[in-house]
Amino acid sequence: MTAVGEVRGTVPVGIGSGAEPSIHQLRLFLVLGETRHFGRAAASLFISQSALSQQIRGLENRLGVRLFDRTNRTVDLTDAGRTLLPVARAAVDAMVQLRRTAQAQVRRLSGRLVVGTVGAEAAMPYTHAVLRALREDHHPQLTVDLVTLNAHRFAAALEQREVDVVFLRPPVPEGIELHRLAGEPRVACLPADDPLAALPGITLAQLAGRPVVDWPPPTPREWRDFWAADPRPDGSPVRYGPVVTDMETLLHTVARGEAMCFLPAAARDLFPRPGVRYVDVRDLPRSTAALAWLTERRDEPAVAAARHAARAATGGVGLRR
Repeated sequence: MTAVGEVRGTVPVGIGSGAEPSIHQLRLFLVLGETRHFGRAAASLFISQSALSQQIRGLENRLGVRLFDRTNRTVDLTDAGRTLLPVARAAVDAMVQLRRTAQAQVRRLSGRLVVGTVGAEAAMPYTHAVLRALREDHHPQLTVDLVTLNAHRFAAALEQREVDVVFLRPPVPEGIELHRLAGEPRVACLPADDPLAALPGITLAQLAGRPVVDWPPPTPREWRDFWAADPRPDGSPVRYGPVVTDMETLLHTVARGEAMCFLPAAARDLFPRPGVRYVDVRDLPRSTAALAWLTERRDEPAVAAARHAARAATGGVGLRR
């Protein structure tokens, strides 16, 4: 490719080709608008700089405006580019949502249910009972696909319709309903060489000052606070340590002594690891296991089938957030 100044001044302002921009061109525009660098943008998109330049030129021709000011050293948005960037982002987001909604409709029409599981929920007896009720007793014609989710993504996966229901540990944000499946204590997960790890039981006050693992966006705030016991009973805030994204990273972080965390008591049996100890916490509220779905989707056939199977398998009444 020639220097980035190769396409300077090629688009007559106010004269468009009449053709609609493609979503592909808009995505390239967004990436270049964020990086302001042809080389970095092309590398992140896994295309050549010349191909990127050609596509941006084509987009400018279709729109009839120059989106970027290019020199041999810099790439910057024009006034038109800055104005159109959020509009392009909205168009791309709308197309993504259209595709996700269409996929959800395909699942509905084909009798397919996508079930998310967080952490070790796929291994729990209540999960097996609900899935068995779905497959054998109530909806044998329903195809059930299981998807493993990291804890911080369960709300986004539901909202973006990547899954229809999720087996998880609350709390959950507004707009999500729950059916309670089971309850159990939470325990402290500590480095094996922590003096508290040798005790039969501890209190939250004894854990004051110890950093707790953090979770990345889009983790719901109420979920993070509950699983970090933040704030503590005396009102003091929690100090957060490294950000983790999955269970193995979490356990490795604890074993290295960088932070501690709280987990369901079942973790003792499900996640034994060298360098990690689980200790009872006397004043820590219990955790709940639940099946979750979007409130607005509760009456869709596949979601309703999952709700009814959960009620049949475990009894009780669904809990609305």
